[in-house]
Amino acid sequence: MLHLHNTLTRKKEPFSPLSGNEVRMYTCGPTVYNYAHIGNLRSYLFADVLKRALVLNGYSVKHVMNITDVGHLASDADTGEDKMEKGAQREKKTVWQIAQFYTAAFQRDIGKLNILAPSVWCKATDHIKQQIEQIKKIEARGFTYRTSTGIYFDTSLLPDYGKLAGQSRDELKAGARIELDPEKKNPTDFALWKFSPPGVKRAMEWDSPWGKGFPGWHIECSAMAAYYLGQPFDIHTGGIDHIPIHHTNEIAQAEAAEGKPLAQFWIHGEFLVVEKGKMAKSEGNFLTLNVLEEKGYDPLAFRYFTFTAHYRKQLAFSWEGLDAAQNALNSLRTAMQEVAHAPAHTEAFSGRHCDAFQKAVNNDLNIPEAMAVVWDLIKSNRPAEEKKATLLFFDRVLGLSLADIQPRTTKIPQDILALAHKREQLRKEKKWDEADAIRDEILSRGYLIEDMPNGTKITPA
Repeated sequence: MLHLHNTLTRKKEPFSPLSGNEVRMYTCGPTVYNYAHIGNLRSYLFADVLKRALVLNGYSVKHVMNITDVGHLASDADTGEDKMEKGAQREKKTVWQIAQFYTAAFQRDIGKLNILAPSVWCKATDHIKQQIEQIKKIEARGFTYRTSTGIYFDTSLLPDYGKLAGQSRDELKAGARIELDPEKKNPTDFALWKFSPPGVKRAMEWDSPWGKGFPGWHIECSAMAAYYLGQPFDIHTGGIDHIPIHHTNEIAQAEAAEGKPLAQFWIHGEFLVVEKGKMAKSEGNFLTLNVLEEKGYDPLAFRYFTFTAHYRKQLAFSWEGLDAAQNALNSLRTAMQEVAHAPAHTEAFSGRHCDAFQKAVNNDLNIPEAMAVVWDLIKSNRPAEEKKATLLFFDRVLGLSLADIQPRTTKIPQDILALAHKREQLRKEKKWDEADAIRDEILSRGYLIEDMPNGTKITPA
């Protein structure tokens, strides 16, 4: 059985869907004002491995990912610059052009990394109606108040606010952001709807029951997740940076609106770190997948690199580490190439290795341990047919495109082929000693001959 670490309960728990055999899963997607950096991409890779693990365990997965194409304010305090407008100014484009360009760039990146596309892509700008409807429900249940700048959620009215972070409201207040709207009742209160400033025409704004404006940062995820998956749904994923504010506020507004949990499991991936700390656009220390490709790395080498640490452990990025991952990936491809000629009997896999691999995967996605099983298989003397089938079984989770690897093609000299043909005739005539002598001659000239069920195989020795 699959066991996953649930951030909400802070422990590893056995997983089963809330209803039937379908897993309903939501992943917080990108804000499309710039390229995703490889730290962002690590979060989407762990969610992809999770989805593949669910499928390996026999579940179907309905996976929803949002595209944040609404201009939100740059700080967690609902103040500062609009990220989308900032991107538009930087590139001298409209916010809509920025959103379209970076959405396409993100989708290309995840394609290069073999991240399975979600069942549903949902853009925030296409779901303003759903966001307004959820705010109206929250308002009807008495959790909102109005200031001159927007409609705010009153966190003091929710007794267990902050439960995802494992902090009390007082602890959250102590660590709350410094920039404060003086009209806010509590430091942890957050905007559900922001008003357009008087006399200012924003690039993105909509009419609402409270006035012209735009949604707060958090409302899109809870509104769209509930719209597509129902409430509660099974799994919500994201990076650990979402825990104290974004996901905490998602839970608050969703539970205030419906009076029941938003999701059963909350699963978070750790940071990819560089020398000066976490990788982030705001820190100016981010690398994109394009940069890795320009330096000659295969995108799947980065996918492999993320397998070297558990998703809940920080992973330190280095070029040396990426070199090692590229070399390991090349070695894995070579191992697959050596057995790719074998018959494609999908049920011929090694039960021992498959069991050990699935046990590691089901232990809260322990991919480093699973990779140790992969290399144990490769070093073993199991038959080629068994190795091939087992590696393809592993790749259901690893996503390294091992099925695309073709057998090694080496041109065998005509005189060697003639000797092999002569040997085959001698074997048919049961002249074993003469046939063995020809086999030895072929070996002395640098080629190995093997008798396979479907014919003779000749390879360089």
